[in-house]
Amino acid sequence: MPEGGGDSAERPLVEGEDYYMDGPYLVFTEGYHRRRGYCCGSGCRHCPWRESDEARVTD
Repeated sequence: MPEGGGDSAERPLVEGEDYYMDGPYLVFTEGYHRRRGYCCGSGCRHCPWRESDEARVTD
């Protein structure tokens, strides 16, 4: 099972709640993104900020 990055106090990722597998791809859920709290700018399938610029990462 994949592990969350960052602070070691974070809980481990839960399949079906935080992510699911689509063939060989690990896909993060909208719930995972909302708990993380920001857009990483990678174009994630379930990014809740996709339609908005308010939380997008800028260079």
